[in-house]
Amino acid sequence: MKKLNETIKKITRINHKIIEVTQLRLDNLTKPLGSLGRLEELAKQIVGITGKHSPDLKNKVIFTLAADHGVTEEGVSAYTKEVTPQMVYNFLRGGAGINVLAKHVGAKVIVVDIGVAEDLKPDSRLTIKKINYGTKNMAKGAAMTREEAVKAIETGIDLFNDELENGIDIVGTGEMGIGNTTAASAITASFTKRPVEEITGRGTGLDDKGLNSKISIIKKSLSVNNPDPTDAIDVLSKVGGFEIGGLAGIILAAAANKVPVVIDGFISGAAALIAYQIEPLVKDYMIAAHCSVETGHKVILGHIGLKPLLDLNLRLGEGTGAALGIGLADAAIKILTGMATFKSAAVSQKG
Repeated sequence: MKKLNETIKKITRINHKIIEVTQLRLDNLTKPLGSLGRLEELAKQIVGITGKHSPDLKNKVIFTLAADHGVTEEGVSAYTKEVTPQMVYNFLRGGAGINVLAKHVGAKVIVVDIGVAEDLKPDSRLTIKKINYGTKNMAKGAAMTREEAVKAIETGIDLFNDELENGIDIVGTGEMGIGNTTAASAITASFTKRPVEEITGRGTGLDDKGLNSKISIIKKSLSVNNPDPTDAIDVLSKVGGFEIGGLAGIILAAAANKVPVVIDGFISGAAALIAYQIEPLVKDYMIAAHCSVETGHKVILGHIGLKPLLDLNLRLGEGTGAALGIGLADAAIKILTGMATFKSAAVSQKG
């Protein structure tokens, strides 16, 4: 817990004074007041997070964490757990959606085995931080021990801090793990108290029968484990996943180092809930990339108070939505730093 506690202590409020100065700067650019809408809001938020008048989002990093979930034994996914390692190899070959979109926005993808249920082939492009060979079946008991939950979060902190040495100006969250929408739904239900039916979606494509079974398994998991919503680590340990814990650690570490963190979809949202429960100040460091098709994601965003940049009916995960969000963040900063002012362009202002 020492590393986690030290990270929490470093998280402070974002710089609102510099945001006020940035507003004046935006108002003097060659455009009608507020005419670039959310992009202007995004630019101000990034300035407030970094404390820099002219931030440069040169080093873009997306962490894609992979882990398996024991609850797949209950048939909660249309795919078997063997798909998790298969997709990790696809990430390493550069053939996945996240690879294409990260390349498009100029982001580096760091692929991490934080809990895949088998040993993966050594690869210089793969970071191995395996906590265990997948979680236990949460329908029968706790998904992991409390010690493993803390280790998952602290592993995320280590991942961020290790890459920070190479430079991180903005970070995105991503994941891969068959069964993880079941864990994300259970986490969401724990913190928001919303009915399981309202926050559970079809994941990788369940039919009606499969969806009803998934809802029943989530209800059973919550009943068996009785997670304490006032204790984020308890919730993570009982109904979470290693990749969710790792992403929560990355979010906390980003806030501690004044780096904007772009949150992907439903699974990343569950990690954001964990981080937010641990330290509410992280909210202002988070940028919600989009609103997922998964119904629970909208509930998460509302609970934390985040407004998504995009609504494209995405539900892939991997960090794909985060990549698009990073692209918009970069555009917002380039507008702030690249546009001329009325004075410098010799353009008359509104009379």
